[in-house]
Amino acid sequence: MRKIYTRRGDSGETALFGGGRTPKDDPRVEAYGTVDELNAAIGAAAVRVTGAATAARLELLQSDLFAIGAHLATPPPREGRPAPVLPELPAGRVADMESWIDEAAEATPPLRNFVLPGGSAGASGLHLARAVCRRAERRAVTLAAESAVDPAIIRHLNRLSDYLFAAARLENLDVGQEDVEWRGPR
Repeated sequence: MRKIYTRRGDSGETALFGGGRTPKDDPRVEAYGTVDELNAAIGAAAVRVTGAATAARLELLQSDLFAIGAHLATPPPREGRPAPVLPELPAGRVADMESWIDEAAEATPPLRNFVLPGGSAGASGLHLARAVCRRAERRAVTLAAESAVDPAIIRHLNRLSDYLFAAARLENLDVGQEDVEWRGPR
């Protein structure tokens, strides 16, 4: 039996894809770790949504996040070392998400106020995933300030958070749950 633990991370460092070790609180680890957390949050939301199209889209987006995580986990190659082979980033997915956002916006009532995150179980899960997505985007931007990050990754995360918001509103509509609009302090 192969064990899943290695004990190599017990000192607070982790291995990077393509070689080398870094502290577990390094901006690169924060970025790909938060993308991993986002992937788990989307998985948790996906089992709660009622719409088959939304569930299928979420599964597709989870696969995209594995590719994004691989890119974020890979520092530029050291001199004399070849770059590791990485999965392709989903080039057309931003356009797909924009189309999905537009579909949801056409189906849901126009926004007049901010919407409190919540509603149905599926929508609540999507709102939570959206908040984690925003953090993943911030971590990718932090990493990009000190190391090369493909701008497509930041664009993808930005649009993904918009999609998760639109999907949450659509999920509430589909189950007959109204969005709760923020009305300010009471």
